[in-house]
Amino acid sequence: MSAENATLTGNAILQAHNVTKRYGGTHALKGVDFAVLVGRVVGLFGENGAGKSTLMKILSGIESPTTGNLELRGAPVEFANTVEARDRGISIIHQELSLCPNLSVRDNIFMGREILTKAGSVDYKAESEVVERLMERLEEKIDPETLVADLRLGQQQIVEIARALSTEARILIMDEPTSALSAAEVEVLFKVIRDLTNDGVSIVYISHHLEEAMEICDHAVVLRDGEIVAQAETKDVSLEWIVGNMVGRNFDLGSPPDVEFGETALAIDGVKVADPANPERLAVNGISINVRAGEIVCIYGLMGAGRTELLEAAAGRGPLVGGRITVHGRDLAGMTIADRIKWGLTLVPEDRQRDGLVQTMSVGRNLSLASIGSFVKGVLMSPSAEGKLVRQGIQDVHVKTAGPWASIGSLSGGNQQKVVIGKMLATNPKVILLDEPSRGIDIGAKTEVFNLLSELAGKGLAVLYSTSEVNECFGVANRVIVMSKGRISAEFDAATATKEQVMAASGESATASTTNGH
Repeated sequence: MSAENATLTGNAILQAHNVTKRYGGTHALKGVDFAVLVGRVVGLFGENGAGKSTLMKILSGIESPTTGNLELRGAPVEFANTVEARDRGISIIHQELSLCPNLSVRDNIFMGREILTKAGSVDYKAESEVVERLMERLEEKIDPETLVADLRLGQQQIVEIARALSTEARILIMDEPTSALSAAEVEVLFKVIRDLTNDGVSIVYISHHLEEAMEICDHAVVLRDGEIVAQAETKDVSLEWIVGNMVGRNFDLGSPPDVEFGETALAIDGVKVADPANPERLAVNGISINVRAGEIVCIYGLMGAGRTELLEAAAGRGPLVGGRITVHGRDLAGMTIADRIKWGLTLVPEDRQRDGLVQTMSVGRNLSLASIGSFVKGVLMSPSAEGKLVRQGIQDVHVKTAGPWASIGSLSGGNQQKVVIGKMLATNPKVILLDEPSRGIDIGAKTEVFNLLSELAGKGLAVLYSTSEVNECFGVANRVIVMSKGRISAEFDAATATKEQVMAASGESATASTTNGH
């Protein structure tokens, strides 16, 4: 496909011509022609590893192409770094947050491009005024001086978006900008995107929430294995067209295993958890859930429903205000996280980059980290025992990697998620909790992760996972529990429930849910 074909419905402001990118023996991009269109939203779709992020890194100055060239406003251009690209009007919102948690919202937004007074000092007042206007535009009440570490994940995503907007870029690349946003926050972002395109700003939009992306994108481009395989006006194609071109195969999220449930493995009885940001408020208010061995239970709810707080409290990451939690009848009160892992309860956290992986370690070391005690005798480690555990883990969760020695950063998001799951499985759990297990991974990897959950339940594990995507309530789950404002608002048999019933119970309208990719 030529770049000229990509401009049939609009003028191109930025074009990539026959771009290739090699990393050693890996051919990430293979002769890609891609056009960013003036005042339009171009959706870029593809599985993890298809080359989307690599192409965006080249367009934003993070990487240089191995061969091929770029044109900006019809003239050849090369970017030595992101500062040069930013100075030419190109800004990127990364999928993985790149904020400094120990700095304020204001300092994160203006890092490296501070507003200075005539005397040469930083004009904090002027910066704060800009931040306040940005937050007003994004309809988010965040004080400019708040530390990023004190914000919930969705608010941190808003700060990342605000930082990109503050550059007044003419080309804005959004890589998974809504992965941590609520339906209401997505609606606000979409309104901002339409305002920007009406002003002539060009946007490249990458998202694994396909229905959401089809709502906001004007033009769809599909990458597979480093090549553009299809493109069309979004109004002329269907969700099935995008998925079919992305993965080249049919997909579903699997089905529950055909097993007879055992005894109650996890009992959550009248649990109350305080809101970490406001201890006087209950984030979880009297929740009771039982999960039996071999059963898969899904918790669905919007941002702020209390899903994450419940799972983290169960895993020992936060104290209970009331109620109790037992695993096969054993009360977990007073137990540390390590104690709970020992007795068979593990958590796959929502933010794998911050809480699930050690970025400086290899794939193998990440897999073995939680079960290090099983191959340490005295002060000595057994490399052979660790190696056996790691090889088994890679095989069990189907990690696609060059080997145990490979950097964890070399893996796609879906394979990183499987490493986090594999790390927890290496501890031989009886109960596994998963908070948003598909966050930031493509439909193919999502299918693999949910099929893995079905395999685990088939082996007798009790599985409890949370999601904010209503489509993920169906498939492998046996039951769906809906949370709203810290309480259970409904419970359904996953085999007979409908999307509309689940959304209505959460307080979410069908329109809002569709906008958020649900």
